Amino acid sequence: MNLTESMRQDWDERARKDAFHYIASWRKDWTEKSFFQSGEEDYQQLVAPVLKRLQWDPRGMVMLELGCGAGRMTRSFARRCSRVYACDISAEMLKHAKALLPGASNIEWVLGNGIDLSSIGYEMVDFAFSYIVLQHMPAPEFTLRYIREILRTLKPDGIFLFQFNSLRTPAMNWKGRVAWGIVDLPWSLGLRGASRSVASLMGLSPEIAGKSWRGVSLDVASVRSAVQSGGGVVHEVRGEATAMTWCAGIKSRTHV
Repeated sequence: MNLTESMRQDWDERARKDAFHYIASWRKDWTEKSFFQSGEEDYQQLVAPVLKRLQWDPRGMVMLELGCGAGRMTRSFARRCSRVYACDISAEMLKHAKALLPGASNIEWVLGNGIDLSSIGYEMVDFAFSYIVLQHMPAPEFTLRYIREILRTLKPDGIFLFQFNSLRTPAMNWKGRVAWGIVDLPWSLGLRGASRSVASLMGLSPEIAGKSWRGVSLDVASVRSAVQSGGGVVHEVRGEATAMTWCAGIKSRTHV
């Protein structure tokens, strides 16, 4: 089993167990109302101020949300944009999203392949967004490839805003790193079931076994380089050297 298929199965299982929690893991008692309310609050706090600084109005625009999950923020985007391409690697997450937002006719739910955004055409969207997604990628090349793909889908003068992890030091102590390293090894070799079994034996949660949960940290310079290679111009990077690093900017008209 390759890493992409392991990621897909991991997120399908998380969706079946508790989609709301594994999308927004800072609480376990989500209701449908509080789940979507948190998405609107995040739009107001994390997205709207950036769009204002970039002098960009979402009305009438087409957007891409990479890693939409069960649609926590998708509803907020659909209320403001003319069309939303909501992409996720997990069919189970998309099933939840469709059931929760049955009347949203301007949302196109896109099952991703875990590698690129080939289902979204060249220069199709005006705005591309991703939050609490890239931080779960199992290797740097996954994240950097998706950043380049985000730029490919953007129209000239289109806006991008995405979050990633740029921590320079591990967030857990050495004992935790050793324990999760043991759990992650079989996962990295394609032995997903063995990884989950090892996690259970060690008293760890099997649902977050493997690198599709903790993911990797990226150097900000490599992210800037990926953006620039896709014709993007970085306007701001906020939260550098933290798990919540944000990068925002515009796709240049002069990129060939």
